[in-house]
Amino acid sequence: MLTRDKMRSTTRSFEKYYNPELHGEIRMDTNTNVLGNNPAASAALRDLDIDINGYPNTYSDGLRDALAELYGLERDNFVVGSGSDEMLDVSFKTFTEWGDTCVSPVPSYTLYNYFIELNGGKAVNVDLDEDFQLDVDAMLAPKGKVMIMPSPNNPTGNTFRTKDLEEILVRTDGIVIIDEAYGEYAKESMISKVNEFDNLIVLRTFSKAYAMAGLRVGYAVAGRSVAEMMTCVKIPYSLNMVSEIAATAAVKDQEFIRKSVEMVNEQRPYLDAGLRKLGFETFHSDSNFIMARSPIDHAELVSGLKRKGVMIRDFGAKRRTENCIRTTIGTKELNDIMLEKMAEVIQGC
Repeated sequence: MLTRDKMRSTTRSFEKYYNPELHGEIRMDTNTNVLGNNPAASAALRDLDIDINGYPNTYSDGLRDALAELYGLERDNFVVGSGSDEMLDVSFKTFTEWGDTCVSPVPSYTLYNYFIELNGGKAVNVDLDEDFQLDVDAMLAPKGKVMIMPSPNNPTGNTFRTKDLEEILVRTDGIVIIDEAYGEYAKESMISKVNEFDNLIVLRTFSKAYAMAGLRVGYAVAGRSVAEMMTCVKIPYSLNMVSEIAATAAVKDQEFIRKSVEMVNEQRPYLDAGLRKLGFETFHSDSNFIMARSPIDHAELVSGLKRKGVMIRDFGAKRRTENCIRTTIGTKELNDIMLEKMAEVIQGC
């Protein structure tokens, strides 16, 4: 039996990603869109008549044109691929050498270290301040070849201050990646600044607000020179033609996105108040999820809820999010079900 010493040295400590057993539970753990499938994408797939014997467009030019029109940029500002995770991988493949220091904040998306180390980089994690905002000097101190941070931040939910992001961009000559996976829900975005800062990459996904996680579509936005470098590194044809057609249709119909954002803005304070009434300490969110510190042991809460048919995400054993859980913001009906089940679990303890 082969042992892990056969693996690449930088990957030997890797563990499998979150993969719970499912038995029909209500999913409040993935932060996907609770309103269901994207209607424009679904309609495009129903009417699909394509030649699956042919290759998709090499670099998904049709989708890049639709995104360029949406944001007032050019096709060559965009790189698209199989989920924003591919864009993360391409970013580090393009700009890191073996052993390069790469910086990310803590707490933030758990897969950043995975992509850094997968591509031979050295991951340096820097604590956010007490308000879960960036400590600019601390982020810059390791002199990272690449810096990456999500805004809104996952799992805390808050956006980072634009002035802090811009200061980091000005003060480093390295690449700065702003992961806006939940950007549609936030009031601020750095996409409009990609031609202003030539070291900026902004990542977006179709898995959250666009309600298309199963089709695996993501994109990077950057100045043309950076985007061209990434395009040369990205695997050709990595986005299949079915996903590109669906994503292009979704971009051209923004009504569903507006409706989704309005629902979250309406339900966020409702769910926040419900959690606080149950004894949770909630944290400010600019996204479609809320992080909260549990009034009982985090593991008991999460496992108890799962037994009652509701799944939320457990961050309680991680540094800076001790005893915290994260839950998607649902419709009022979903929120009420979850709050009722939470009350039952808490009372049972």
